[in-house]
Parts: sequence; C-alpha cells; structure tokens
Amino acid sequence: MIDNIGDLLVFARVVTAGSLTGAASELDMSLAVVSKRLAALEERLGIRLLNRTTRRQSLTQEGERFHAHCVRILSEVQTAEEEMVRSRETVSGLLRITAPRTFGRRYVAPLVAAFQARHAGLRIELVLADEIVDMVEAGIDVALRFGALMDSTMTARYVAPSYRVLCASPAYLRQHGEPTHPDQLAGHRCIVYGARHSRHWLFQGNDAHVAAEIQGTFICNDGDAAGALAMAGAGIFFKSIWDVGADLMDGRLVHIMREYRAIAEPLHVVYPHALHLSPRVREFANFALGTLAEDWVKLSTAYP
Repeated sequence: MIDNIGDLLVFARVVTAGSLTGAASELDMSLAVVSKRLAALEERLGIRLLNRTTRRQSLTQEGERFHAHCVRILSEVQTAEEEMVRSRETVSGLLRITAPRTFGRRYVAPLVAAFQARHAGLRIELVLADEIVDMVEAGIDVALRFGALMDSTMTARYVAPSYRVLCASPAYLRQHGEPTHPDQLAGHRCIVYGARHSRHWLFQGNDAHVAAEIQGTFICNDGDAAGALAMAGAGIFFKSIWDVGADLMDGRLVHIMREYRAIAEPLHVVYPHALHLSPRVREFANFALGTLAEDWVKLSTAYP
C-alpha cells in the first residue's frame, strides 16, 4: 500500500483543484500522467471515484468516503515526516545505554544525569552488565566498553587506556604489612574477582612480564562486592584503575607496588555506524567521550 501513496495524493489534489488539469499543474505532472494514475486507482479499487465530463467533475458517494480517508492518511504521513525532520535536529526520545556494572555506577550514572539535564525531552535507560550485551538484540543505542570491537557493523571511538593495579585498605596494610614484590603475594590474603579463578596474577614491571602465585582467600563474581571486601580489610585487590580510582583518591584503598601493573583493554564508546545517526546517539557519544577523557586525565595525573 505504501507504493500507492502517490496515487492517493493525485486523487486528493484532483478533488481540491477541481479538475485534472488543475491538479496536473499543481503537481507539475502532465495531464496524461494524472489521468492515468487516477484511472489506475479506480481500477485497483474497483469503483468510480469521480464523475467527469468535459466541463465539470463531481465525487461519487464512494469517492466522498474515500477522499475523507485520503485526507486523513496524507495528513498523518505529512505529520510523520515533519516529526522525523524535527528528530534529526532535537535530542529527545529514549536513549538506551549499556556499561559494565562498577564502571557504570561510578562514571556512567553521573554522566547520563548530566547529559539528560541538558536535554529535557530525553529519557535514558541504563543497562549495567559485566557480560557483553548484544546491542542489536537488546536494542541498545550506545555502549561503554573495555576491549576490542568484535562487531564490524558498529563504530568504536577510543576514549582512554586502562590498566589494573594492586590495592588494599590501610587497615589491611597495618595488620599484614605491604608487599613490595610480586613474589611476596603468595604470603598475603588476596581477593580474586571474575568468572575464572586464576591462581596467578600477571604484571608488567621494569619492561618485563612477571607472574605471581596468589592465594585466593576470597573469590567473588561481583566487582563491587570484591571492592567492598578490600575496603573492609579482607585482602589485596587487583582491579582496573577506573574501578578503584575514586577509592584510592578518598583513601579507602592504598595503591601498592606501583611499579607493577597489568595493561588492560582500552575504553571505547560504541554505537552503530554513523550513517543517519540520531542526534541523541551522536550528541551523547560526543559528550561521553569528552567527559570520560577528562576523568582519565584526573586518574592518570593522580596515578601515573
């Protein structure tokens, strides 16, 4: 039916113009084309819409009813097009964003609050999950992700690097002492986070890779819970600087063995390819990139 919108427009214009000749002039079509399209419409419907003579035309009863439908349909089509034009220029509607849990709570939640405060017509749904969310299947507009882009249909914009650091609470260090070399971690209580419960932590230090054997005193599948254990003095925690940076700045955790760290996968803003991108996605991606880059400068300055 969508292919027939043009025929509906021709019919409606014939009625308002009062003649095929007038409609042809208004539509910038030849009289023959207008006549042919009107005849094709009547043939498809199986009814006569207009009674025509050489001097005048009038609507049939069926034509009057059909014309009323045409006016309503064409009006709705015009309204839909106008709304789409406005949507290309306005940040509004529903924006669905996903991010890792801890990172999402610490950085993305305040970021989206600040962005929405600039755009009153915008609604935001924030989906926090440590698992990789299928953006197409879940209807996600923008993802904040650590790691390489796996889907070639998406655009990934680099935000900042990332690395994992060792940290512990002041209380733990007072009670158990502070290790100065990875070999000493075997004698400490360690908090292991993640799906795989490795017995080794891998570091980069002095231009060499170092593997340290650890004792997983606590094993946890939730990053925030593992961080809470560390702040409660339960052990040493090995986590992304993005996740523990605020706790280090506030003194809840202490960065230890600073010369040893693990390079982690960088942070990206991910969204569908930029062709016909909605303003809410484009503007949020730019806002997130700028804001998170500023956050990284603060982190890297405090913990170079």
